[in-house]
Amino acid sequence: MAEEKRKTDYHNAWAEARELIWGHRKQLAIGFPLMVINQLAGFVLPASSKFLIDDVIGKHKVGLLYPLAAAAGVATLIQAGTSFGLAQVMSIAAQRAIADMRKKLQAHILRLPVSYFDSTQSGILISRVMTDAEGIRNLVGTGLVQLVGGLITAVVALGVLFYLNWQMTTITLAILLSFGIVMAVAFKRLRPIFRQRNAITAEVTGRLAQAMGGVRIVKTYVAERREQKTFATGIHRLFRNIASTLTGISLVTAFSTLIVGIVGIVMFIMGGHAVLSGRMTLGDLLAYAVFVGLLAAPLIQIASIGTQISEAFAGLDRIREIRRMVTEDAADATHSDVPALAGDVRFDHVWFEYKPDTPVIRDVSFHAPAGSTTALVGSSGSGKSTLISLIMAFNHPQQGTITIDGRPLESLKLRQYRSQLGVVMQDNFLFDGTVGENIAFAKPGATMEEIREASRIAHCDEFISEFENGYDTIVGERGVRLSGGQRQRVAIARAILADPRILILDEATSSLDSESEALIRDGLRSLRSGRTTFVIAHRLSTIASANQILVLENGEILERGTQPELLRLGGRYKQLYDTQYRAEQDQFINPGEDFTLPEVKDSVKLTARADSSL
Repeated sequence: MAEEKRKTDYHNAWAEARELIWGHRKQLAIGFPLMVINQLAGFVLPASSKFLIDDVIGKHKVGLLYPLAAAAGVATLIQAGTSFGLAQVMSIAAQRAIADMRKKLQAHILRLPVSYFDSTQSGILISRVMTDAEGIRNLVGTGLVQLVGGLITAVVALGVLFYLNWQMTTITLAILLSFGIVMAVAFKRLRPIFRQRNAITAEVTGRLAQAMGGVRIVKTYVAERREQKTFATGIHRLFRNIASTLTGISLVTAFSTLIVGIVGIVMFIMGGHAVLSGRMTLGDLLAYAVFVGLLAAPLIQIASIGTQISEAFAGLDRIREIRRMVTEDAADATHSDVPALAGDVRFDHVWFEYKPDTPVIRDVSFHAPAGSTTALVGSSGSGKSTLISLIMAFNHPQQGTITIDGRPLESLKLRQYRSQLGVVMQDNFLFDGTVGENIAFAKPGATMEEIREASRIAHCDEFISEFENGYDTIVGERGVRLSGGQRQRVAIARAILADPRILILDEATSSLDSESEALIRDGLRSLRSGRTTFVIAHRLSTIASANQILVLENGEILERGTQPELLRLGGRYKQLYDTQYRAEQDQFINPGEDFTLPEVKDSVKLTARADSSL
């Protein structure tokens, strides 16, 4: 879905621009004088041409030749030096400002609540960080300086032209102003098309990458033609965009040629008459032609930079909008420090809703003592994941309280609290780096020995040692070069290395085969030891040893107790257990549907023994 367009709030944008300009006032204070010197030095050469033609050539004043040449040479050196200085001071300052803004914006976005990411496309956020910040260069870089410099050049050139021939200048100025207006309109219309080209290119390449990455699915469902059609449609959109920009640029170029021709004709006729009548010298006419160029260039530049600055303000408005959002840890300065947690978690009449009047957690109360294991069971949409998100402080209850070691969760410093959490999700995310880097993500600066020990407990070292590059093996984007079970074990090793006080396991062994699950169960048991653990379980056999099982339905706790207690109760948990048990029996006992190899059956038996040991 395309991002909704809205008008730029120039008040917000100007507030951001003022802060930005003030922050780089030193560079601007150096850049503006350099720019003025550069522009003034640029007038020496065209002004010298009049004296060369009229005095040196026309009146044979040979003595002026070398001073004129020296003046032109010095002016050229000054222009070259100031241009280099401007590039060093302003351009580098602009790039530093862009880099600083990107870092600040990325840091701010990462501190926003999870709910913001749930409702905002990642592509939009990337555009905020990478594209919107680009416009800064037009405020603290050469853009603003060039705009002022262009105005100075235009004013001085216009004064000289009126001095040389005010009648011809009036007509020439009218022509050039019409050209400037056309250029401004053209830039205003072309730039959105160029921006749209970037969006189309990103969309097409993104879809192409998905098709290449999911080529097995594409081939399995014989979807080559569908993907070909989707790609062709995107390429055709890109072609139409490029064609429209080429047409626009061609029209601007043709109009520029036309304007140059008209101005030339005006100078031929009116300038020629003025020279013949003695109102202008030949040197005056030559200088006039050069100064017309000095006037036309700034007009084009002003039209272009003007639209760039307006875009910069639009980008700054969008940046300001995000930076004004309250981060989830904004109040940490007033919250309590979090020492080493014992891990005692208590919910007291907690209610939570994503949408008004639609609660997904309803009056939930329970106590998870430090070091205990609490399992969450229920059908899809019953509120299990939402309850976990409340424990992780991704969301906050509208009613009721959550206490950690007897203190309200909302009164704790968020970063300190989360630093004592560990999580193993069903679909674990791995970064495009090495296996070792992904394991060490939970503990920056971890030694190789610590990484290996965590891997040994999680039974990662078994497959990592078979890789040619060992722990330096690249896992690919989202860990695509690893199997689902391998990714899961890397995530478990990452949680082990984090040494958390509160552990979240969201079907942590779902991607493991039965043999791997049995092997890793000991690792999970040692990981759970002494830690408060919350387990979301779909495979009920994996939670036999839980201290308490909470059966959730429609956001409420329907039943609670240990597995034997709930089975004796004969309620909802017993129904879920019997249904799953019968399904497993059908899978492994029904001869008509038994596709399981004998060694896999043995693995299942091994798993059952491991379950009973838990």
